[in-house]
Amino acid sequence: MTMPMYASAEQIMRDKTEYARKGIARGRSVVVMTYTGGVVMVAENASSSLHKVGEIYDRIGFAAVGRYNEFENLRQAGIRYADTRGFSYDRRDVTARGLANAFAQTLGSIFSEQLKPFEVEVCVAEVGRTPGNDELYRLTFDGSVVDEPSFIAMGGQADVVTGALKDDYQDGLDLAAAIRLCVRGLGAAGADNGTPRTIPAENLEVAALERDKPGRTFRRITGDALARLVTPPNGTDGLDQAAGGGGDAAQSAENDGAADSGSDRDTNQASPEDK
Repeated sequence: MTMPMYASAEQIMRDKTEYARKGIARGRSVVVMTYTGGVVMVAENASSSLHKVGEIYDRIGFAAVGRYNEFENLRQAGIRYADTRGFSYDRRDVTARGLANAFAQTLGSIFSEQLKPFEVEVCVAEVGRTPGNDELYRLTFDGSVVDEPSFIAMGGQADVVTGALKDDYQDGLDLAAAIRLCVRGLGAAGADNGTPRTIPAENLEVAALERDKPGRTFRRITGDALARLVTPPNGTDGLDQAAGGGGDAAQSAENDGAADSGSDRDTNQASPEDK
């Protein structure tokens, strides 16, 4: 009689963890950051139709890295959860904390019960009425949840990106300064002799949850509006003007009308893995 192969539960969990981490590390990074006017989400993404950041509900956004089909399934499930809860109770009952808990239960069940875990890392962000009420939740492939206060970097060389952001992040950044800091952090991954990569605006996916916008706060920033925000004014990065100056580019982008405020709910399906 042939004895079945045996592996301890500890070994199985280690193998699943290593498998998921390798898959996530192959993707390009995403940064989610709070700024004075809300929450901005910046991803290195050359595709114009396959979105790594999107909208879930009125004041709640979603960002993810890893396998596209897996995190897109999570996002759509989050939309159904939010719509059902908002319709059954009240729109104010739909919160980022509730969505993060729902995602955590799903990811945790898949990680422990299925042979293959999801190769995803997710951020659920909610813009509050005041900066102190903004919420950022980071969820890992095993269902763990972490509440981050200021910014989150996920995917790719996330440690390198986080280190670059920590050096220059400060409270009171305006939209333009926050986006430039995110782009500089993303460029730190794969830097050449300490010099960050230059990421063109057309290879960026940027969206914001705007605090003062009534109703749905999600807004995509694209085209010329994004290019003006990414380009440093007068050759500087604009971070020294975070406490009130440096807002001309952000105001110009707001008035430009190039951003798409529509929902991301009709995202096209494509390659199963985000590179």
